[in-house]
Amino acid sequence: MFGGPGLEQPPTPEEIRAAEIQASATVKSGAITCLVLYLTPFALDFVRKLI
Repeated sequence: MFGGPGLEQPPTPEEIRAAEIQASATVKSGAITCLVLYLTPFALDFVRKLI
């Protein structure tokens, strides 16, 4: 950042792959969270009808 242009090293292929895996896991967990939050009211309604 303060070293001037051209001094930053580009990420290695291993770092890129690790970042892709982390990003994929983040997207999957976000999608699962959305699904669970969407289904929660239906599950609660179902349980209330059983009781």
